[in-house]
Amino acid sequence: MSSSHSSRHYYLSDIPLDQAQDIFFKAIKESGILNQCNEELLPISETLGRITSQPIWAEESSPAFDSAAMDGVAVHSDTTVNATETNPLPLSIGCQAMWVDTGDPIPVGYNAVVMIENIIQVNDELIRITAPVAPWQHVRSLGEDIVATELILPQNHEITPVDQGACAAAGLNKLAVLTKPTVAVIVTGNELVPVGSKLKLGEIIDSNSILLSGLVTSWGGVCHIFDPLPDDYDRILTCAKLALNTYDAVIINAGSSAGKEDYTAMVIAELGEVLVHGVAIRPGHPVILGVANNKPIWGLPGYPVSASLTAELFVKPVIDSLTRRTQTSEPSYITAHITQKVSSPMGEDEFLRVTLGKVGDRIVATPLQRGAGIIMSLVKADGYVKIPRYSEGLDSGSEINVISNTNATRIDNTIVCIGSHDLALDLIGNYLKDVAPLIAFSSAHVGSLGGLRALQRLEAHLAGCHLLDPDTGEYNISYIEHYLPNTRAKLVNLVGRVQGLMVPRGNPNNIHSLQDLTRTDVRFANRQRGSGTRVLLDYKLHQMRIPTSSIKGYSREEYTHLSVAAAVSGGSVDTGLGILSAATALNLDFIPVASERYDLVIPTDHYESELLQPLLTLISDKTFHESVNALGGYDVSGMGHIIADFN
Repeated sequence: MSSSHSSRHYYLSDIPLDQAQDIFFKAIKESGILNQCNEELLPISETLGRITSQPIWAEESSPAFDSAAMDGVAVHSDTTVNATETNPLPLSIGCQAMWVDTGDPIPVGYNAVVMIENIIQVNDELIRITAPVAPWQHVRSLGEDIVATELILPQNHEITPVDQGACAAAGLNKLAVLTKPTVAVIVTGNELVPVGSKLKLGEIIDSNSILLSGLVTSWGGVCHIFDPLPDDYDRILTCAKLALNTYDAVIINAGSSAGKEDYTAMVIAELGEVLVHGVAIRPGHPVILGVANNKPIWGLPGYPVSASLTAELFVKPVIDSLTRRTQTSEPSYITAHITQKVSSPMGEDEFLRVTLGKVGDRIVATPLQRGAGIIMSLVKADGYVKIPRYSEGLDSGSEINVISNTNATRIDNTIVCIGSHDLALDLIGNYLKDVAPLIAFSSAHVGSLGGLRALQRLEAHLAGCHLLDPDTGEYNISYIEHYLPNTRAKLVNLVGRVQGLMVPRGNPNNIHSLQDLTRTDVRFANRQRGSGTRVLLDYKLHQMRIPTSSIKGYSREEYTHLSVAAAVSGGSVDTGLGILSAATALNLDFIPVASERYDLVIPTDHYESELLQPLLTLISDKTFHESVNALGGYDVSGMGHIIADFN
């Protein structure tokens, strides 16, 4: 790090969201960039969605002459007065009438058209008409639609397909539109490699540049992505200076925190002014807002969810202003009930992403994983709820307002599954897209007990469950009787499966049984309380008289089999209990511990509903059975069979 900046330090503040927006947008307005109006002349065919830079005036009238609005004959209306169906009036062709097709000019001396339906042709020279016409009846007068010099489109108007058609009809072949604002994206980080690279240990694919470029493009801007830069102050400074001289706005992604290699704030301060560094939001707290060279410059956090949210809050409004988009729609709010208790830190506005579905007559919102790095939460989300900064969170079942990116039809057609995780559920979601394109499948992984409680609270259509009763050795039945005593329900088998210890290829730590979990050199990843896998583990440990306190990592909780497998694959733990298909998916070895039954608990009302029929048909389909079987470690012989009926 060069001496010119080695002593400079920038610290995160904690400015409330509304205050940060006021400071930043006021500075952008004062910079003058919003007053700039660069335009370009484009062929009409290339202007869809663009914004007019000036009023658009008609050069030609439409129609450009009096024309026939119907097929028939042109006449002078006075000659048709006495025509009736019972007494057709004769007219001579060429003297009293002339044949015309729709769109033909009206001949001089004529002022109306008799429709073909009201004409009887006697011969080439003579016709009879069965109805009179009034002056200018069935005639499109010159300029009836558009008159030359008429205003077609106002300034700052977003051009639609019908606008393009009207401009073409008005004799225009090119339109003046605003140039799209150009935004440079500079991603930083020693660990970043371009998309398509084969990853080495410690490397991360640069996905944020693709995400941010897509957002900018969807908002009406043009994005230029620079190659990823290492955490090098001078290189970031040089690139940012070039970007400011070339583009209308600049995003520097990552390096926005206050670590020893977080240079973004220093770079922005060197080039202009840091207006805000740190906003009281979650995710996205370390965002940087600045102005340099009279242009907006942002330092967005490196985690993808944080980058996406802060771009929505601080980049999109600027692009909207630069594009003069006046037709942007207001957010769509949907009232729903949250399915889980959510704790939220005081002092920060939290933006919690959720999936939506309708169970009975209530819309339910299921929280997605909240980590700032969980990009799949963006993919799966139907919207988000803003938890105010002075709130401690949301109580389970409480009513919330969701800012939605979906619609009522999709919500009504979403199957809500809450409970234990299994890879077969992922396959169900995929296959349903083929067999029932209008049906969506939302699966939230909160453990088997969490699923039963969701059914108890009428917040799900079905629950995945594999709870072993240690007294009887039976799966699920006693738990359903306990948690859903007054609910008519069906217990439907999905799969039989093998649970076991997942270990790296070659089993370098020589782990062969649960007894090895007590070794001091073995690190373990557990599942969350209430999950069937946790219940099975505790049952086996009790049988073997192994105290949980002797297992290093027993308190580390993961929420899916794949997340346990990922922890093993990544080397943060040596082993974890899970299913064979998860081990196979991440190329791990597997030591079987127990076989179990994984079922779906479905209230009878939902089982018999139209919504669930495609799913029930699917799990009885042999092709689907073969796909699940191919994952490894499954017994699909009972898939779709009703194990028990609770009335």
